[in-house]
Amino acid sequence: MSARKSTLPTPSPQRYPAWGGADAPENDPSAMNLLEHLNELRIRLFRALIALAVGVVAAFFFTGDLLAYLIRPYGEALQVLGPTESVVMYFRVALLAGAIFAMPYITYQLFMFVLPGLNRREKRWVFLALPATTGLFLLGVAFAWFIMVPAALAFLRDFQSGIFRAEWTAERYIAFLTSLLFWIGVAFEMPVVVFVLARMGVLGPAPLIRNWRLAVVLITVAAALITPTVDPFNMLLVMAPLLVLYLLSIGLAVIAYPRQGRK
Repeated sequence: MSARKSTLPTPSPQRYPAWGGADAPENDPSAMNLLEHLNELRIRLFRALIALAVGVVAAFFFTGDLLAYLIRPYGEALQVLGPTESVVMYFRVALLAGAIFAMPYITYQLFMFVLPGLNRREKRWVFLALPATTGLFLLGVAFAWFIMVPAALAFLRDFQSGIFRAEWTAERYIAFLTSLLFWIGVAFEMPVVVFVLARMGVLGPAPLIRNWRLAVVLITVAAALITPTVDPFNMLLVMAPLLVLYLLSIGLAVIAYPRQGRK
């Protein structure tokens, strides 16, 4: 007696995300378990670190010129208080330049880690956002250098100049500049990230508006961590563009969020 052929539909791999999960069948070859996720994350992080190392090595060839350019707003040579401080500052600037060089590839590795769990439309928005995040990071670095740094240095150098004489050390000055340039560049990527999440229907404008108090607290904490000094002027100097970027993110979320999601 021949067995009756089953008429049940065969599960299609396209119906289930490559990340696996409760909805994925056990025999789905595209599903990934937790250990495979961790291994994938390890590979992506390793590639990002390799890219950072390559960027730092490439930055060594012009770090001296970059240091001279960063010190130019101060107007004279900086003090060093230890025998190795100049070497540490040299490596710090090289690390910043290497991170800027490697940022597009690091962002690409981050996107590739989450890409298997997205559908075709969401993948398209992720790939479109990749050059935008790189451009906004460079725009943030330029904004911090040409707008924020001159205003901050002028205020700090001339503050109570009849009482205090500004003689900054290399460690404090370079730490202030590198932290400000890098983290403002990262913060400028926030609008495009929110835009992509809103376009995919993951994050709408309502949670951003409803949790604005929490956002202000988090931005205040971030500003305190970015600025190596404890004076309120530098904190406000960092908080102001972060708050503007948050408001811009809400506006982009309103534009990008699907209409059916709003209803």
